[in-house]
Amino acid sequence: MYRLLRAWLFLLPAEWAHHLGMMGLEVLGEAHALSRWLRRRATRAAAEVDLSTSVAGLRFPNCVGLAAGLDKDASAAEGLYALGFGALEVGTVTPLPQPGNPAPRLFRLSSHGALINRMGFNNRGAAEMAARLRELSWRPAPLGINVGKNKDTPLEHAARDYLACVDALAAHADYVVINASSPNTPGLRALQAPELLAGLLAAVKARLPAGKPLLLKIAPDLTPEAVDAIVDVALAAGADGLVATNTTVARPFEHPLAHEAGGLSGAPVRDASTAVIRRAWARSGGKLPIIGVGGVRSAEDAWEKLRAGASLVQVYTGLVYEGPGLVREILNGIAARMKAGGHASLAEVVGRDAATAR
Repeated sequence: MYRLLRAWLFLLPAEWAHHLGMMGLEVLGEAHALSRWLRRRATRAAAEVDLSTSVAGLRFPNCVGLAAGLDKDASAAEGLYALGFGALEVGTVTPLPQPGNPAPRLFRLSSHGALINRMGFNNRGAAEMAARLRELSWRPAPLGINVGKNKDTPLEHAARDYLACVDALAAHADYVVINASSPNTPGLRALQAPELLAGLLAAVKARLPAGKPLLLKIAPDLTPEAVDAIVDVALAAGADGLVATNTTVARPFEHPLAHEAGGLSGAPVRDASTAVIRRAWARSGGKLPIIGVGGVRSAEDAWEKLRAGASLVQVYTGLVYEGPGLVREILNGIAARMKAGGHASLAEVVGRDAATAR
Protein backbone atom coordinates (compact mmCIF):
# COMPACT_ATOMS: atom_id res chain seq x y z
CA MET A 1 0.00 0.00 0.00
CA TYR A 2 2.67 2.51 1.03
CA ARG A 3 4.77 1.70 -2.03
CA LEU A 4 1.98 2.99 -4.25
CA LEU A 5 1.54 6.10 -2.13
CA ARG A 6 5.31 6.66 -2.06
CA ALA A 7 5.51 6.46 -5.83
CA TRP A 8 2.99 9.29 -6.04
CA LEU A 9 4.56 11.34 -3.25
CA PHE A 10 8.01 11.02 -4.82
CA LEU A 11 6.70 12.76 -7.93
CA LEU A 12 6.37 15.88 -5.78
CA PRO A 13 9.21 18.05 -4.50
CA ALA A 14 10.45 16.53 -1.25
CA GLU A 15 9.31 19.38 0.99
CA TRP A 16 5.82 19.41 -0.53
CA ALA A 17 5.52 15.68 0.13
CA HIS A 18 6.68 16.26 3.69
CA HIS A 19 3.97 18.86 4.27
CA LEU A 20 1.31 16.51 2.86
CA GLY A 21 2.48 13.72 5.13
CA MET A 22 2.35 15.98 8.16
CA MET A 23 -1.15 17.13 7.26
CA GLY A 24 -2.24 13.49 7.07
CA LEU A 25 -0.77 12.77 10.48
CA GLU A 26 -2.51 15.80 11.98
CA VAL A 27 -5.84 14.54 10.61
CA LEU A 28 -5.14 11.05 11.95
CA GLY A 29 -4.45 12.51 15.39
CA GLU A 30 -7.94 13.99 15.44
CA ALA A 31 -9.44 10.50 14.98
CA HIS A 32 -8.90 9.44 18.57
CA ALA A 33 -10.40 5.96 18.49
CA LEU A 34 -8.62 5.07 15.25
CA SER A 35 -5.30 6.38 16.57
CA ARG A 36 -5.52 4.27 19.68
CA TRP A 37 -6.47 1.15 17.70
CA LEU A 38 -3.59 1.66 15.29
CA ARG A 39 -1.15 2.05 18.17
CA ARG A 40 -2.34 -1.18 19.82
CA ARG A 41 -1.92 -2.97 16.49
CA ALA A 42 1.55 -1.54 15.87
CA THR A 43 2.83 -2.37 19.34
CA ARG A 44 1.43 -5.90 19.65
CA ALA A 45 4.96 -7.36 19.59
CA ALA A 46 5.95 -5.07 22.46
CA ALA A 47 3.14 -6.59 24.52
CA GLU A 48 4.31 -10.16 23.85
CA VAL A 49 8.02 -9.52 24.57
CA ASP A 50 9.43 -6.91 26.93
CA LEU A 51 10.65 -4.25 24.51
CA SER A 52 10.52 -1.47 27.09
CA THR A 53 13.70 0.39 27.86
CA SER A 54 15.08 3.05 30.18
CA VAL A 55 17.07 6.14 29.24
CA ALA A 56 18.15 8.73 31.79
CA GLY A 57 15.68 7.45 34.35
CA LEU A 58 12.73 7.55 31.95
CA ARG A 59 10.80 4.42 31.07
CA PHE A 60 9.85 3.98 27.42
CA PRO A 61 7.14 1.45 26.44
CA ASN A 62 9.23 0.30 23.48
CA CYS A 63 12.64 1.03 22.00
CA VAL A 64 11.71 2.77 18.72
CA GLY A 65 11.40 6.55 18.78
CA LEU A 66 10.90 9.34 16.29
CA ALA A 67 13.94 11.49 15.58
CA ALA A 68 13.82 15.27 15.74
CA GLY A 69 13.34 17.08 12.46
CA LEU A 70 10.16 15.45 11.19
CA ASP A 71 7.73 17.29 13.47
CA LYS A 72 9.48 20.57 14.15
CA ASP A 73 6.48 22.27 15.78
CA ALA A 74 4.80 19.35 17.59
CA SER A 75 1.87 19.74 15.21
CA ALA A 76 1.22 16.02 14.60
CA ALA A 77 2.19 14.36 17.89
CA GLU A 78 -1.00 12.36 18.38
CA GLY A 79 -0.95 11.06 14.81
CA LEU A 80 2.68 10.01 15.27
CA TYR A 81 1.88 8.22 18.53
CA ALA A 82 -0.67 6.21 16.52
CA LEU A 83 2.20 4.69 14.52
CA GLY A 84 3.45 2.94 17.66
CA PHE A 85 6.46 5.03 18.65
CA GLY A 86 7.93 4.45 22.09
CA ALA A 87 8.97 8.11 22.18
CA LEU A 88 8.66 11.27 20.12
CA GLU A 89 11.32 13.93 19.82
CA VAL A 90 9.97 17.18 18.40
CA GLY A 91 11.90 20.19 17.13
CA THR A 92 14.49 21.46 16.62
CA VAL A 93 12.77 24.52 18.06
CA THR A 94 14.35 27.95 18.59
CA PRO A 95 13.27 30.77 20.92
CA LEU A 96 11.95 32.93 18.08
CA PRO A 97 10.20 31.77 14.91
CA GLN A 98 12.42 31.57 11.85
CA PRO A 99 11.79 30.57 8.23
CA GLY A 100 14.95 28.55 7.77
CA ASN A 101 17.04 28.50 4.63
CA PRO A 102 15.72 29.29 1.14
CA ALA A 103 14.08 26.48 -0.85
CA PRO A 104 14.85 24.07 -2.35
CA ARG A 105 16.40 22.71 0.82
CA LEU A 106 15.35 19.05 0.97
CA PHE A 107 16.52 16.46 -1.56
CA ARG A 108 15.88 12.74 -2.05
CA LEU A 109 18.68 10.42 -3.11
CA SER A 110 16.45 7.40 -3.59
CA SER A 111 19.12 5.11 -5.03
CA HIS A 112 21.00 5.46 -1.72
CA GLY A 113 17.98 5.53 0.63
CA ALA A 114 19.07 8.99 1.74
CA LEU A 115 18.04 12.60 2.13
CA ILE A 116 20.04 15.80 2.10
CA ASN A 117 18.52 18.66 4.02
CA ARG A 118 19.57 22.20 4.76
CA MET A 119 16.30 23.26 6.37
CA GLY A 120 18.02 25.55 8.87
CA PHE A 121 15.84 25.11 11.98
CA ASN A 122 12.67 26.34 10.29
CA ASN A 123 10.05 26.46 13.04
CA ARG A 124 7.33 28.61 14.60
CA GLY A 125 9.18 29.27 17.82
CA ALA A 126 9.10 28.06 21.39
CA ALA A 127 5.96 29.93 22.45
CA GLU A 128 3.80 28.34 19.76
CA MET A 129 5.17 24.87 20.49
CA ALA A 130 4.38 25.36 24.18
CA ALA A 131 0.81 26.30 23.29
CA ARG A 132 0.42 23.17 21.16
CA LEU A 133 1.80 20.89 23.84
CA ARG A 134 -0.53 22.36 26.46
CA GLU A 135 -3.43 21.17 24.31
CA LEU A 136 -2.07 17.66 23.77
CA SER A 137 -4.62 15.23 25.18
CA TRP A 138 -2.89 11.89 24.51
CA ARG A 139 0.72 11.08 25.46
CA PRO A 140 1.13 7.31 25.62
CA ALA A 141 4.93 7.59 25.56
CA PRO A 142 7.59 10.15 26.54
CA LEU A 143 8.02 13.29 24.48
CA GLY A 144 11.41 14.97 24.15
CA ILE A 145 12.03 18.50 22.92
CA ASN A 146 15.09 19.23 20.81
CA VAL A 147 16.26 22.83 21.22
CA GLY A 148 18.63 25.07 19.27
CA LYS A 149 19.68 28.65 18.76
CA ASN A 150 18.32 31.16 16.27
CA LYS A 151 20.50 31.66 13.22
CA ASP A 152 21.20 35.33 13.92
CA THR A 153 22.21 34.78 17.54
CA PRO A 154 26.00 35.14 17.87
CA LEU A 155 27.74 31.99 19.02
CA GLU A 156 28.97 33.70 22.17
CA HIS A 157 25.33 34.27 23.18
CA ALA A 158 24.08 30.82 22.16
CA ALA A 159 23.44 29.76 25.75
CA ARG A 160 20.80 32.49 26.08
CA ASP A 161 18.76 30.88 23.29
CA TYR A 162 18.98 27.39 24.79
CA LEU A 163 17.97 28.75 28.19
CA ALA A 164 15.04 30.65 26.65
CA CYS A 165 13.80 27.41 25.09
CA VAL A 166 14.14 25.62 28.41
CA ASP A 167 12.18 28.35 30.19
CA ALA A 168 9.36 28.14 27.64
CA LEU A 169 9.21 24.39 27.14
CA ALA A 170 10.74 22.37 29.98
CA ALA A 171 7.38 21.99 31.72
CA HIS A 172 6.01 20.24 28.62
CA ALA A 173 9.01 17.95 27.98
CA ASP A 174 9.81 14.56 29.42
CA TYR A 175 13.40 15.21 28.38
CA VAL A 176 15.34 18.02 26.67
CA VAL A 177 17.96 17.62 23.93
CA ILE A 178 20.59 20.24 23.13
CA ASN A 179 21.20 20.27 19.39
CA ALA A 180 24.79 21.42 18.99
CA SER A 181 25.46 19.37 15.87
CA SER A 182 23.25 20.49 12.99
CA PRO A 183 25.40 21.41 9.97
CA ASN A 184 22.78 23.88 8.73
CA THR A 185 23.21 26.69 11.27
CA PRO A 186 26.53 28.45 10.65
CA GLY A 187 29.07 27.79 13.39
CA LEU A 188 26.76 25.63 15.50
CA ARG A 189 29.03 22.60 15.56
CA ALA A 190 31.72 24.73 17.22
CA LEU A 191 29.63 24.28 20.38
CA GLN A 192 30.81 20.66 20.49
CA ALA A 193 34.31 21.89 21.40
CA PRO A 194 34.94 20.85 25.04
CA GLU A 195 35.59 24.37 26.33
CA LEU A 196 32.28 25.69 24.93
CA LEU A 197 30.27 22.55 25.52
CA ALA A 198 31.04 22.34 29.23
CA GLY A 199 29.65 25.80 29.90
CA LEU A 200 26.55 25.26 27.77
CA LEU A 201 25.66 21.94 29.38
CA ALA A 202 26.23 23.29 32.87
CA ALA A 203 24.05 26.34 32.25
CA VAL A 204 21.16 24.36 30.79
CA LYS A 205 21.39 21.64 33.44
CA ALA A 206 21.20 24.26 36.18
CA ARG A 207 18.10 25.84 34.61
CA LEU A 208 16.15 22.59 34.14
CA PRO A 209 13.75 21.45 36.86
CA ALA A 210 15.29 18.85 39.15
CA GLY A 211 15.06 15.39 37.65
CA LYS A 212 14.38 16.57 34.09
CA PRO A 213 16.84 14.64 31.86
CA LEU A 214 19.20 16.60 29.63
CA LEU A 215 20.66 14.95 26.54
CA LEU A 216 23.15 16.17 23.94
CA LYS A 217 22.85 15.44 20.22
CA ILE A 218 26.22 14.99 18.54
CA ALA A 219 27.55 14.68 14.99
CA PRO A 220 28.69 11.53 13.19
CA ASP A 221 31.71 13.36 11.77
CA LEU A 222 33.68 13.39 15.03
CA THR A 223 37.02 11.65 15.39
CA PRO A 224 37.16 8.88 18.00
CA GLU A 225 39.19 11.20 20.22
CA ALA A 226 36.57 13.94 19.88
CA VAL A 227 33.85 11.47 20.87
CA ASP A 228 35.88 10.59 23.97
CA ALA A 229 36.26 14.27 24.87
CA ILE A 230 32.53 14.93 24.47
CA VAL A 231 31.63 11.93 26.61
CA ASP A 232 34.01 13.12 29.32
CA VAL A 233 32.58 16.65 29.25
CA ALA A 234 28.98 15.37 29.25
CA LEU A 235 29.63 13.17 32.28
CA ALA A 236 31.42 15.94 34.15
CA ALA A 237 28.62 18.43 33.41
CA GLY A 238 25.92 16.07 34.62
CA ALA A 239 24.30 15.41 31.25
CA ASP A 240 21.96 12.43 31.33
CA GLY A 241 22.62 10.97 27.90
CA LEU A 242 23.57 11.39 24.26
CA VAL A 243 21.62 11.32 21.01
CA ALA A 244 24.01 9.86 18.44
CA THR A 245 23.97 11.02 15.76
CA ASN A 246 22.87 13.98 13.66
CA THR A 247 23.31 14.16 9.88
CA THR A 248 26.72 14.05 8.20
CA VAL A 249 28.49 16.53 5.94
CA ALA A 250 30.39 13.66 4.32
CA ARG A 251 29.43 12.39 0.86
CA PRO A 252 30.59 8.77 0.69
CA PHE A 253 29.25 8.19 -2.84
CA GLU A 254 28.71 9.75 -6.24
CA HIS A 255 25.27 11.14 -7.06
CA PRO A 256 23.98 14.08 -9.13
CA LEU A 257 22.70 15.71 -5.92
CA ALA A 258 25.70 14.90 -3.75
CA HIS A 259 27.05 18.43 -4.26
CA GLU A 260 24.03 19.98 -2.53
CA ALA A 261 24.96 21.60 0.79
CA GLY A 262 23.35 20.23 3.93
CA GLY A 263 23.24 17.21 6.17
CA LEU A 264 23.05 13.73 4.71
CA SER A 265 20.78 11.25 6.49
CA GLY A 266 19.60 7.72 5.87
CA ALA A 267 21.45 4.54 4.94
CA PRO A 268 24.82 6.18 4.12
CA VAL A 269 25.21 7.49 7.68
CA ARG A 270 24.33 4.18 9.36
CA ASP A 271 27.86 2.87 9.88
CA ALA A 272 29.32 6.20 11.01
CA SER A 273 26.49 6.64 13.49
CA THR A 274 26.93 3.13 14.87
CA ALA A 275 30.67 3.66 15.24
CA VAL A 276 30.06 6.82 17.32
CA ILE A 277 27.53 4.95 19.47
CA ARG A 278 29.97 2.10 20.06
CA ARG A 279 32.79 4.49 20.95
CA ALA A 280 30.66 6.62 23.26
CA TRP A 281 29.24 3.60 25.09
CA ALA A 282 32.69 2.13 25.60
CA ARG A 283 34.17 5.45 26.75
CA SER A 284 31.50 5.90 29.40
CA GLY A 285 31.51 2.26 30.40
CA GLY A 286 27.79 2.22 29.73
CA LYS A 287 27.21 5.00 32.28
CA LEU A 288 25.94 7.54 29.72
CA PRO A 289 22.71 6.30 28.07
CA ILE A 290 22.56 6.66 24.29
CA ILE A 291 19.69 7.17 21.88
CA GLY A 292 20.89 5.83 18.54
CA VAL A 293 19.82 7.43 15.28
CA GLY A 294 21.15 7.33 11.74
CA GLY A 295 20.23 4.94 8.95
CA VAL A 296 17.66 2.85 10.83
CA ARG A 297 15.43 1.37 8.15
CA SER A 298 14.93 -2.20 9.40
CA ALA A 299 14.93 -4.36 12.50
CA GLU A 300 18.48 -5.42 11.61
CA ASP A 301 19.64 -1.79 11.59
CA ALA A 302 17.96 -1.17 14.95
CA TRP A 303 19.39 -4.38 16.45
CA GLU A 304 22.90 -3.35 15.38
CA LYS A 305 22.57 -0.02 17.16
CA LEU A 306 21.21 -1.62 20.32
CA ARG A 307 24.14 -4.02 20.43
CA ALA A 308 26.52 -1.11 19.83
CA GLY A 309 25.24 0.65 22.95
CA ALA A 310 21.97 2.41 22.17
CA SER A 311 19.14 1.89 24.65
CA LEU A 312 16.61 3.41 22.25
CA VAL A 313 16.75 3.95 18.48
CA GLN A 314 15.13 6.70 16.43
CA VAL A 315 13.93 6.82 12.84
CA TYR A 316 13.24 9.61 10.35
CA THR A 317 14.60 9.02 6.83
CA GLY A 318 13.68 5.34 7.08
CA LEU A 319 10.09 6.40 7.70
CA VAL A 320 10.12 8.40 4.45
CA TYR A 321 11.24 5.38 2.45
CA GLU A 322 9.47 2.55 4.31
CA GLY A 323 6.29 4.27 5.44
CA PRO A 324 4.17 4.32 8.60
CA GLY A 325 4.40 0.56 9.09
CA LEU A 326 8.12 0.80 9.83
CA VAL A 327 7.73 1.01 13.61
CA ARG A 328 5.65 -2.15 13.67
CA GLU A 329 8.12 -3.97 11.41
CA ILE A 330 11.08 -3.01 13.58
CA LEU A 331 9.32 -4.01 16.80
CA ASN A 332 8.30 -7.37 15.32
CA GLY A 333 11.86 -7.99 14.14
CA ILE A 334 13.42 -7.08 17.47
CA ALA A 335 10.88 -9.25 19.31
CA ALA A 336 11.83 -12.20 17.08
CA ARG A 337 15.53 -11.66 17.79
CA MET A 338 14.84 -11.40 21.52
CA LYS A 339 13.00 -14.73 21.48
CA ALA A 340 15.65 -16.42 19.37
CA GLY A 341 18.44 -15.25 21.67
CA GLY A 342 16.57 -16.06 24.85
CA HIS A 343 16.78 -12.46 26.06
CA ALA A 344 14.37 -11.47 28.83
CA SER A 345 14.98 -7.73 28.44
CA LEU A 346 16.67 -5.24 26.12
CA ALA A 347 19.15 -4.44 28.86
CA GLU A 348 20.76 -7.81 28.10
CA VAL A 349 21.38 -6.70 24.51
CA VAL A 350 22.50 -3.08 24.88
CA GLY A 351 26.23 -2.61 24.35
CA ARG A 352 27.06 -6.27 23.75
CA ASP A 353 29.16 -5.54 20.66
CA ALA A 354 30.84 -2.53 22.25
CA ALA A 355 31.72 -4.54 25.33
CA THR A 356 33.24 -7.28 23.17
CA ALA A 357 35.28 -4.71 21.20
CA ARG A 358 36.84 -3.11 24.31
